[in-house]
Amino acid sequence: MRSLRHRPLAATATFLAVLLGTVLIGSFAALAESSFSASGPDADTLLIMGAVVGGWGAVIVLFSVASTVGITTTQRATEIGLLRTVGATPLQARRLIARETAAVALLAAAVGAAIASVTGRLLFEMIRSGGLVTDATPYDGGPLSALAGAALVLLVAGIAAAVAARRATRGPAGVLVRDSAAEQGRMRWWRVAIAVLLIGYGLAMAVITITVTAHDADPYAAMSTSGSSSILVGVGLAVLAPVLLRWCAAPIRLVAGASSSASAHLASYNTARRAHLLSGVLAPVIVLTSAATGTLLLVDIDGRTVPAGNADGDTINLLNNVVVAMLSLFAVIMVVNAFVATVAHRRTELDRLRLLGATPAQVRGSVVAEAAVVAVIGVLLGVLAALTTVVPFAVARHEGVVPDGGLWLVPAIVGAVAAVTLGSARGAVRSVAR
Repeated sequence: MRSLRHRPLAATATFLAVLLGTVLIGSFAALAESSFSASGPDADTLLIMGAVVGGWGAVIVLFSVASTVGITTTQRATEIGLLRTVGATPLQARRLIARETAAVALLAAAVGAAIASVTGRLLFEMIRSGGLVTDATPYDGGPLSALAGAALVLLVAGIAAAVAARRATRGPAGVLVRDSAAEQGRMRWWRVAIAVLLIGYGLAMAVITITVTAHDADPYAAMSTSGSSSILVGVGLAVLAPVLLRWCAAPIRLVAGASSSASAHLASYNTARRAHLLSGVLAPVIVLTSAATGTLLLVDIDGRTVPAGNADGDTINLLNNVVVAMLSLFAVIMVVNAFVATVAHRRTELDRLRLLGATPAQVRGSVVAEAAVVAVIGVLLGVLAALTTVVPFAVARHEGVVPDGGLWLVPAIVGAVAAVTLGSARGAVRSVAR
């Protein structure tokens, strides 16, 4: 408990991720549970909403929880090294991290489960008022749905904490060695394998859309194969975020080297040096951009190429918009949490820059410039991932490689994502400066 009081920002980030994750998964699980007592089209609608939409939401939620727990644990490499230097064993250090994570996650999951028992019913009433289910279908979501959501989030948080703790305690106890390894350590082989699998599957679905489902009589066959490609490729690129950030930051350092601005120099240097920490911000930026751009353009293309009043199309596009809203919510939370945790972790570094002669404006400017670098790299990779949905679906709907409309959505989404990233950085560094 003393350790948690010492780092309230990291504990708050984990608490919010687990709380909101439990609420979202529990709410949609209640719809799936209600489908068992329904019949006919209502049962299908509730099952799709609960299982499919809730399933995609669960993927992003669990990714958010694992990322947040991993970031806050990795940032404690120096502390873990100090504990081991004064005699703590690796097992004791891992138990400390596990118990801290359990204390925060259990409290957040309990509160989230209580809220989910209410929001599940509210979500059902919204679906009923929208005419997706009839008034004769009762709400049958019970505490089992909320508890299942809480258990799933707790399981992922525990696994993420165990993996991050084992990594932080692996090797010698030297503080400087561990601190350097935490920033520049090689990516584990299993992360590369997961990324390759996700990107490969997304690209394969894009190819299948153009070659197979584009010729299907069902107008929504192409959507079923291409709709998830942007999300899959985006998550795959997010898994590779530390490596991609280092690679993409190299040319930016060359440009910043010719600049006389101290903030630009510090930002370009720290983006490559702190790639492991800043990747926690880059990952949700990529996922947010790819999911929002790919799905919203898909809905826009569908609205132009399918006659209005199609009940199936209206329902499917509603589900797509719900998925985008969930992805956007958790991506924004991840960006804010990651920046707050990262900047708080660097408080001593920023103070040393002040002692060396940097002005407060230069220190704040360097952090915001780092955020700008991350935002530029993230939106470029995200738009690239979104093409795996947009191009195949546009070809399948006979609009060609470039859609006939809706292209204004791309700069709008990019601007919104950049504003969130820069705003999070500015708010975090001001909080630390105070």
